Amino acid sequence: ASGMSVKDISDHADSVTFCLSKGLGAPVGSCLCGSSSFIAEARRIRKLLGGGMRQAGILAAAGIYALENNVERLAEDHAGAKKIAAALADCSWAELDPAGVETNIIFFRTVGIDADSLVSKLAEAGILSGADGADMIRLVTSLAVDKEDIDEICRVIRQL
Repeated sequence: ASGMSVKDISDHADSVTFCLSKGLGAPVGSCLCGSSSFIAEARRIRKLLGGGMRQAGILAAAGIYALENNVERLAEDHAGAKKIAAALADCSWAELDPAGVETNIIFFRTVGIDADSLVSKLAEAGILSGADGADMIRLVTSLAVDKEDIDEICRVIRQL
């Protein structure tokens, strides 16, 4: 969704992991990519630690669907996050640089209100967020947040 290819992003890494849930909408799952020897060692360690799932085919099918159908739409989540960031930038109680929001994750500092209080106010309006310390809040857009939701979030933010 950033316009960069996965190859370019991961070119200097020996391994890459990515989540299939969250933005891609699968119920659970992540992928670990790397050399054959790296994956063999990861499988060995997983087994040693008791990891693994039985009958995971249905979850794998959901992950395949997410990869085949939901990657391109991540750009919509990123655009929604930018719109929310722009609304926050206009608020006296929020501090962030909207240009720094490049994905579906928005971090901003609170000004004049502690993060937990603002998280509670947002929750009263049906907006889920998370406090990270006394003055940092995290908002995330996803497959479950449509354009109408983004507009409503921006409206609520401007009214607080």
